[in-house]
Amino acid sequence: MPATQEWIGLQEGKTLNCPDLQYAVKMSEIEPTVSWYYVNPDKSECSQYPFWNKDREQRGTSLQFYTMLIPYQGLYFCTVRYQRRGRMLHFTRSIKVSGIYPERVSKVPTILYPTEHKIFSVRTNSDERLTCRGLLPLILHNSSRKIWWTVDGNTVAELKNRRFSQKNSIVKEDFGDLTMESVLVIEDFQSEDLKREFNCSVWNEQGFLTRRAQLKEDVSLPTVELGCGLGVTLVLMLLLFVVYHVFWLELLLLYRSWFGTDERHTDDKEFDVYISYARNSEEEQFVLSTLRSVLENVLGYSVCIFDRDSLPGGTITDETLSFVARSRRLLVIVSPNYACQGSQALLELKAGIDSMALGGHLK
Repeated sequence: MPATQEWIGLQEGKTLNCPDLQYAVKMSEIEPTVSWYYVNPDKSECSQYPFWNKDREQRGTSLQFYTMLIPYQGLYFCTVRYQRRGRMLHFTRSIKVSGIYPERVSKVPTILYPTEHKIFSVRTNSDERLTCRGLLPLILHNSSRKIWWTVDGNTVAELKNRRFSQKNSIVKEDFGDLTMESVLVIEDFQSEDLKREFNCSVWNEQGFLTRRAQLKEDVSLPTVELGCGLGVTLVLMLLLFVVYHVFWLELLLLYRSWFGTDERHTDDKEFDVYISYARNSEEEQFVLSTLRSVLENVLGYSVCIFDRDSLPGGTITDETLSFVARSRRLLVIVSPNYACQGSQALLELKAGIDSMALGGHLK
């Protein structure tokens, strides 16, 4: 048969009687004898009285605890021997002895969580869980103790609304005192539920305590939408970065053609660009045909080319300096023949560098 549970207050005493001994006394032809045994849970061994200390002593058929200590917890066996109709019979009973906090320690239940200033954040249209945790001490003569939730003064069992349910569990047991947890599950939480009164309560024979749960709606950012938006933004930025590095020149020219201003109204310059190049057939063909066509016809620059725009009979040096001074930019076509063939190109380069260094009016 299962073991009998006995609780003894720590640093207190108690007398253990062997269960069902009274029946053996009635049936026995002689006075029954009782032997006590103790199973040490740490050493996994069974020892017969005496138990090697003076805090536990067998007195007659009973086992007397003078001072209950933590190491004395465990399983005790009592074997009763008696005589009936000339035959010796016996039976054995087991008692589980556990220590509890003594009666001088407060046995009033307390609510550990939520604290008085705890506020639960809830979201509408989602399932919410309100957790309550309480300490319920054991009282020997009445071991009943409870923890529960109420909604607007009604227990969950009394509510007709099936969106509310309650789950209770034991979190910890400490010398008979239980730390219990009750979770109130609210399915599909609605905004009107914020107006309800949710109370957690604990009870044992020594006292009763209740605490109201404070709720506030959690107005959180839509994480999924933000994540998708951020991902799309990063992809677009990456694409724009790639497009810019591949087509930066085309984009720059397109911007100038759409939003560029007419530089002729910003200064007294006559030409946008002066082209300096070596005078030979190959480079003249490139400058006069290809480069000039792109700059004037496609991009809309006003171009000055000395061999094309100078008038006959003038002084080459004076006209070169005049053309460079009347231009906003100097474009130099660098080639192996630039410095080797002709002083005209070097004069143009020197005039441009001097204008840039002295006045800063030439790019």
